[in-house]
Amino acid sequence: MRILITGIAGFAGSSIARNIAMTYPEYDIFGIDNLSRKGSERNVPMLEEYNIRFFHGDIRNKEDLDCLPDADWVIDCAAEPSVLAGTYGSGPSKLISNNLIGTLNLLEYCRTRKAGFILLSTSRVYSINKLNKLNLDDNYQKSRFVNIGMDITPDFSTQAPISLYGATKLASETMALEYHYTYDIPVFINRCGVIAGPGQFGKIDQGIISFWIYQWMKRKPLKYIGFGGKGYQVRDFISPVDVCALILEQMDNPNNPEKITNIGGGRENSISLRELSDWCREKFGYDNEVIESDEERPFDIPYYVTDNCHAMRHWDWEVRNHKEDILNDIYEFAINNREFVESL
Repeated sequence: MRILITGIAGFAGSSIARNIAMTYPEYDIFGIDNLSRKGSERNVPMLEEYNIRFFHGDIRNKEDLDCLPDADWVIDCAAEPSVLAGTYGSGPSKLISNNLIGTLNLLEYCRTRKAGFILLSTSRVYSINKLNKLNLDDNYQKSRFVNIGMDITPDFSTQAPISLYGATKLASETMALEYHYTYDIPVFINRCGVIAGPGQFGKIDQGIISFWIYQWMKRKPLKYIGFGGKGYQVRDFISPVDVCALILEQMDNPNNPEKITNIGGGRENSISLRELSDWCREKFGYDNEVIESDEERPFDIPYYVTDNCHAMRHWDWEVRNHKEDILNDIYEFAINNREFVESL
């Protein structure tokens, strides 16, 4: 099996590459990354330790893809992953070129090389207005919102607004499916919740679990933004190891008709920001400043937890890496890599 992974020096890409190599050392795994994300270059030596070939290039440039070897599967992990991307700086051009034009170039690679395509998409394709109208209760230990209606399935509304970031990923999904139906390319789309684990760079708008733990270790102030400023907003999170397990199932079953799958930690792996603060306080043994703010941001949502029933039913998949283990792994990484974490 020959596998091309884009964004291979990023957190998700490098983690998935490493786990595939550990599971199937006989596979030929190679990847491409432009190393635009600060810190991503430190993952390249690790990839080489697993005999994973690294190509420095950019999926926005078709010529960079033309130079790559043939693959049986492409796993697209390259993206501007922030919901705030495109709303500041140079505007949406970089976001669109990375997340949509890059994906179109990859689909052309798949068409000409007869490769299958797996897209790491996002829960951010779902309607912000609809998510904000979920039936919520905040009486659970006064530390989180609780959804007393439903968790999110693949048929949840994708009606705008979903953010510019969400729009680029939804457009990429549509094009991938059209390539599947037009050219008979095997295609699978995985709408991921928060992916978290050791080695993640951690930013306020991407990698929030790692960011919170890193900031706590550095004794840097944090902020509960929006929804009353209490930190009740909830996300589920998942290890890239569990994401990789689904991808391996998909590559082994290219004719499975289920093209779009939600994948996340589910209720057992969900946490509010206030609960995360409580965990940090107990783990580190000291308190930290957390500011309560009434500031509202247009793309924020109070609650997102994945309904994994579809993945369990159609892929015989389940969450194996649980909340406490993931949090502890991030903590241990932060403690053992203080210099790196301080540099972020």
